[in-house]
Amino acid sequence: MIKIGHLIDERYRVISFLGEGGMAEVYEGFDIINKRRVAVKLMHEQLASDENFKNRFRNEASASAKLSHPNIVNVINLGSHLGRPYIINEIIVGATLQELLDARRRFTYIEAIDAMIQLGKAVSFAHQNKIIHCDIKPTNVFLTTDGVIKLGDFGVAKINLSPVDGIIVGSAHYLAPEVAQGKEATYASDIYSLGVTLFELVTGRLPFDGETNEDIALKHIKERFPSPKKYIANMPKALEKIIMRACKKRPRNRYKSVDLFVKDLENIKENPELLKPHVNFFVRFFGFATEEEN
Repeated sequence: MIKIGHLIDERYRVISFLGEGGMAEVYEGFDIINKRRVAVKLMHEQLASDENFKNRFRNEASASAKLSHPNIVNVINLGSHLGRPYIINEIIVGATLQELLDARRRFTYIEAIDAMIQLGKAVSFAHQNKIIHCDIKPTNVFLTTDGVIKLGDFGVAKINLSPVDGIIVGSAHYLAPEVAQGKEATYASDIYSLGVTLFELVTGRLPFDGETNEDIALKHIKERFPSPKKYIANMPKALEKIIMRACKKRPRNRYKSVDLFVKDLENIKENPELLKPHVNFFVRFFGFATEEEN
């Protein structure tokens, strides 16, 4: 742990500790040259001698640095401090979508649609630059206090469509079936993860769960993707259709591009009558749902 007040690389003064992940510690810092607050992502000291982790860290830096977009966390600088690689990012004032889900369980439809339109635009921009994120999930998405979505953590991204060492990458709960099978991630794999994220935002639940990551991955491969109506019986039909199309088992049956996914969400936003609750016949007339609706 770096002490408060410590100067990293003779430029970034540590102001406070913000948190940590499996690969790095994150600090709020102050750039004494440009006189601005920044986020300092510093690789854990115990991992700095591991080339595999260093390569993944460099991968994130390389992928992020290629992308300048209002909905992607901006990389300001890269470097090394006492043998530990670091990334300097813009400081994000806000919370991750996961933190917001933890605090209030689920988003309203409009909130979820707004967030996913912005997130989709970020992912589309990455795809236009031949970068597949490979780890889209609420933990890696920030919502600023100004209402702006920011996608971060490109640590396992595929750059220029090159394989990622033949290993399964990404988080099991959001893993596309083909990636869970050990196949290479494609643009369609990111679309599946977007669909799972939208599912979670509007239901407050994950489509699949299990005791181990292997259990969850197998469910993505073998089990039918659940309708969000399993948890929200009166889910608007238009929104359900977007989720189910994004999360088709076969990549070729999903949206052909993220732009088409975003277009359908924008259509709902522009036509709010499409958010009219879809009520099953049995719910309307008898007050209970069929097994499928539950």
